[in-house]
Amino acid sequence: MVAGIRGKGNLFKRRPNRRTLADDRKRRAKAARERWERETVKSKPPPVENPSGRKIHLVYTPEDFDDEDYLAKSGWPGEYPYTRGAQPTLYRGKLWTMRQYAGFGTAEETNRRYRYLLKHGTTGLSVAFDLPTQIGYDSDDPMAAGEVGRTGVAISTVADMQRLFAEIPLDKISTSMTINAPASTLWAMYIAVGEAQGVAPAALEGTIQNDILKEYIARGTYIYPPAPSMRLVANTFEYGAKHVPKWNVISISGYHIREAGSTAAQELAFTLADGVEYVKAGLAAGLAVDVFGPRLSFFFNGHNDLFEEVAKFRAARRLWAHIMRDRFAAKDPRSWVLRFHTQTAGSMLTAQSPMNNIVRVAVQALAATLGGTNSLHTNAYDEALALPTEKSARIALRTQQILAHETGVANTVDPFAGSWFLERLTDELEADAKAYLDRIEKMGGMLRAIEAGWVQKEIQDAAYRYHREVEERRRLVVGVNTNVEESAEDAELHRIDANIAKTRTKQLKDWRARRDGARHEKAIRSLQRAAEGTENLMPLILEAVRAKATTGEISHALRAVWGEYKAPATV
Repeated sequence: MVAGIRGKGNLFKRRPNRRTLADDRKRRAKAARERWERETVKSKPPPVENPSGRKIHLVYTPEDFDDEDYLAKSGWPGEYPYTRGAQPTLYRGKLWTMRQYAGFGTAEETNRRYRYLLKHGTTGLSVAFDLPTQIGYDSDDPMAAGEVGRTGVAISTVADMQRLFAEIPLDKISTSMTINAPASTLWAMYIAVGEAQGVAPAALEGTIQNDILKEYIARGTYIYPPAPSMRLVANTFEYGAKHVPKWNVISISGYHIREAGSTAAQELAFTLADGVEYVKAGLAAGLAVDVFGPRLSFFFNGHNDLFEEVAKFRAARRLWAHIMRDRFAAKDPRSWVLRFHTQTAGSMLTAQSPMNNIVRVAVQALAATLGGTNSLHTNAYDEALALPTEKSARIALRTQQILAHETGVANTVDPFAGSWFLERLTDELEADAKAYLDRIEKMGGMLRAIEAGWVQKEIQDAAYRYHREVEERRRLVVGVNTNVEESAEDAELHRIDANIAKTRTKQLKDWRARRDGARHEKAIRSLQRAAEGTENLMPLILEAVRAKATTGEISHALRAVWGEYKAPATV
């Protein structure tokens, strides 16, 4: 009976499968495109490449994107593999954190800037430290001469940290700290300040950058060799999971890799390769992946090419979800999610015609929000010349607020999804990054690739190609090699007090004179003995901070045990 019914007419004729429909759609799209090119375009314009050197088609059609398994590949926002967003409602539920990065001169000066930014609507703070602090020297150290407070705030003691956050309740604000080699020390100071305010460590929220691998690759503010540096990172993972559970114990940073001249694909691949090394370090320390996996965070660059950047952020989420679930067998979905902060590209700001940078920053910020960033810093237009003034910092913040409230970018999740162009770019960036990741694995992992100088050489070559393109006018930069202004624009610049080093030297002399010398010496000796072994150093660093040890003293104690890293030459 059933067979007879099935045999009647075309009522139950088998439908074509999805692959057949997709192939047919591509054939029709290809024929239509060829007809359009022949009859309407006739002569094609010269080829165009994006900043990564990828050839961009004149137009995209269904033939450029395999959508057969679109939902399996891209999923839904807030669901594996998170291509379309880390949260299901994204900015409809909560806007991104507007986290403005600031720091200069003394703690008191920077505190005034923080309170100014909070008054004008910033929703998160981000601390920029000066160069001596970043490489573990106190403000009165001869090595710090000429650099105190220049590129960030000088923090040598827990008292400096207290002044930095005066009148800012640490249980009400999230703080990010761009600090790496001495990250554990500055974090310990922050924890101690919280305790002084009556805020328990478990209530503190924020992030320490703590990404030492990218220092060897691109930035250079390292202190110790890779192995002990990775030990410190693993120590913070363990300590954070037990005592500061709301804190992001690392911000795995592609930002500086891109600032050094990498392509988008290199930024993506090298950042995730660093992430793999940190997961391996946590596992080697005896931690379960789902203990620290949910507190890993990332930090990417927002560059000029709007579409490539959106695709980069989407590909990053998808790749990391696969890495954590499939390679490291993480079971907690929170471990699969790549949460990231974005900062607009400092390297794309021009000293020539600096007001043009307002437009560049707006486009870069737009890319970050369209790509689903969780927090954002927008650079000030004058940062190619000096640290931001209050005026330029306010304009940078207002850029985010205009994007949030006036442009519609917060109204829907992943608005470019389904674009043949964007989906193709996402797939291509993912494939390029996978190729790099596979090569790094064959070299023995990211640590081996860094020690061999291979990663550094890849970035240097990419930077060289870009600058040649600018010099030869194959890549145009407004105000630099095209549309150059005849007269220079005058910009009001922020100035650092020339007497800051003298002030800091006196403060440190008084600080050392007032502390309990015996307790201080005991804490430093205990830290050094522990550094020779394998125990977690965070409790000992915290005790040293409570005993009023300085940033430099703690760093020197560890230098005495571990030595300093010397970078390999690259050819």
